[in-house]
Amino acid sequence: MTRVVVVNRDRAAAEAAATILRHAGYEVELCAGPTVDPCPVLSSLPCPLVDRADVLVYDAWAGGSSDGGRRLITDVRETYPDLPVVLTSVDQRLDWVEVEGPHRVTPIVGPLDERRFLAAIEGALADQGMAV
Repeated sequence: MTRVVVVNRDRAAAEAAATILRHAGYEVELCAGPTVDPCPVLSSLPCPLVDRADVLVYDAWAGGSSDGGRRLITDVRETYPDLPVVLTSVDQRLDWVEVEGPHRVTPIVGPLDERRFLAAIEGALADQGMAV
């Protein structure tokens, strides 16, 4: 079974994403992110949750701000370059989101829509390993 880690400081949003994923057959683990819990990745350490994951779903604002999100995603991509990352809550304020290269993510712009969300997960999994 494909394991997804959902990182979102908004518990309700994390649960909504997890429900969609579980109904689609994914195994899901939740993380509140570095504004709630210490994040080993921000200290250049591996994360036990991420180590078990096949794909990561990060809220773009999980780092607390645009700059915090950028730092978090950059550190995740540096530590786990082959692990696909889907980035939710993307909007025009996030000029750092990359869709190509080593810091590539699969962005979802706007509110979480089940069809687009699952398509992004599948697309990111299909693209796995292409970011390096």
